[in-house]
Amino acid sequence: MNLLEKTNEEILEIADPLMDELVTSSNKRDYLGFIKHFSKEMLMGANEIEMGKQWTKNKMLSSLSVEREFLGCLRRGDHVSILYKQTSDEVPGEFLGRLVLGIQDSEVKIFGATIF
Repeated sequence: MNLLEKTNEEILEIADPLMDELVTSSNKRDYLGFIKHFSKEMLMGANEIEMGKQWTKNKMLSSLSVEREFLGCLRRGDHVSILYKQTSDEVPGEFLGRLVLGIQDSEVKIFGATIF
């Protein structure tokens, strides 16, 4: 499977369920659910204690709205970044969500997930 050759619509069919799981897990502060689809590289950098600190210190990370707006896809190297306008149910404002997908062992995995 080559993600770079897929249309934005095809990429969204893959990305949206993964983003849904990230948001749901983040809101529940469910570490194992949050890292479920991470690539090996992401798993090596993930730290349950640090993630817990982020969830405690940043209310936005545990109150993300399930509603979001797709902004576009960026294709670079072997990865596709999917950009979303994200909001929080408790923190005012709009945030930029970024989900980076790639292929590992013939499966789509998350190589990056950030929100600004």
